[in-house]
Amino acid sequence: MRYTLILLLLFLSACRNTSEVQAPALSSREVGKVIDQMTEVMIHDVTNPPLAARFYAYACLSGYEVVAQNEPGYRSMKGVLNGFPDIQKPEVNGYSPHLSAVLAMLKTAQKMQPSGSKLQPFEKQLLDSCRTAGFSQEVIDRSQEYAAAISKQMLAYAKADRYNRISNYPRYTPAGTEGSWYPTPPGFFAPVEPYFNTIRPFTLDTCHQFKPVPPVAFSKEKNSAFYRLMRQNYAEKLPDEHREIAAFWDCNPFALEDNGHLLVGMKKISPGAHWMGITGIACAQAKKSFAEALKIHTAVAVGLTDGFICCWDEKYRSNRIRPETAIRKYLDPSWKPFLQTPPFPEYLSGHSTISSASAVILTHFFGENFAYTDTVEERYGLKARSFPSFQAAAVEAGLSRFYGGIHFMDAIDNGRTQGLKVGEWVVRKLK
Repeated sequence: MRYTLILLLLFLSACRNTSEVQAPALSSREVGKVIDQMTEVMIHDVTNPPLAARFYAYACLSGYEVVAQNEPGYRSMKGVLNGFPDIQKPEVNGYSPHLSAVLAMLKTAQKMQPSGSKLQPFEKQLLDSCRTAGFSQEVIDRSQEYAAAISKQMLAYAKADRYNRISNYPRYTPAGTEGSWYPTPPGFFAPVEPYFNTIRPFTLDTCHQFKPVPPVAFSKEKNSAFYRLMRQNYAEKLPDEHREIAAFWDCNPFALEDNGHLLVGMKKISPGAHWMGITGIACAQAKKSFAEALKIHTAVAVGLTDGFICCWDEKYRSNRIRPETAIRKYLDPSWKPFLQTPPFPEYLSGHSTISSASAVILTHFFGENFAYTDTVEERYGLKARSFPSFQAAAVEAGLSRFYGGIHFMDAIDNGRTQGLKVGEWVVRKLK
């Protein structure tokens, strides 16, 4: 009897060291806060749109795997994502699963983002708030240990996606042929991520799985379909509403302001960052749990990355000229688009592709008529916009590229088609 009592006391003592002791639950907003901090670092680093999506994906996957190891109903991504490893659960007691998940996100982001060390003050602030909320130092320490073990495994998975090989490829040189892409003013930047289609996708079978129809063929003939596309852009008069829409969805990390003496970089987020922000807004509005929010953020980040892989595969295959270059050369040498042209080929529209993919994924989780107010750009001086659904927002995001003068309409329409296919594929794979 005494021996049984001793065993029982030991068992109860062990239970007191589990993750549930002195570990209040965190809300879905904590996931959004990490994403926001990652976005700020990306702005500082001028992270390009495809690479930004990759950073979000691996950070979210780090947090999600903690959830999958600790909460019923959430399965690991092993067997779901391409090449995903068997993430081993750390032999740690007395941790908080929620805090471990957030810390795993931060540790992965700190290692992957060039200026990831800028996330350390936020991590310190987070831990201070956890102490105030009732977390013991022991639980915080054990959570740190758990998070570090998960992040280490996720970083190994990220390293194997072949992105690190891109720097060894030949420098991309514009073709210099009529109708092909060429760097645009004022920065005349080199093309962004011409080899992004070589990295391992998360869910796609191949980078060209959803290869779109070819773009309207370039032609200098005034009665050609391409000439009509040019004139469509040239004729756009940009009423105030269209200007507001174009500015709201601009999301160009490479924008420069010419003040007459020097060029100054303007602080802007990437298209993927905008949709990750929308994801946080939706999770908070729908009062999603911490685990649900992390799952949804992960799904959107995975969809963003695969969407960019598909889109970038087509961009550097068709290599089509931008409206700014074509219109200046063949219609009006003084013409300027409302938005600055980003530094990569025109077809497809990246914003159309990833916006439609994100809208499909978010609709899967929140429903077709989920109305919300998008406040993502308020911190950058732009008024909030309200939408009756994610698809309505995605359509507007695509049209913003036409209003801004940086895409032809077939790139927008066919980008949306590709994005819908990517989004539906990601949802099926993650189900």
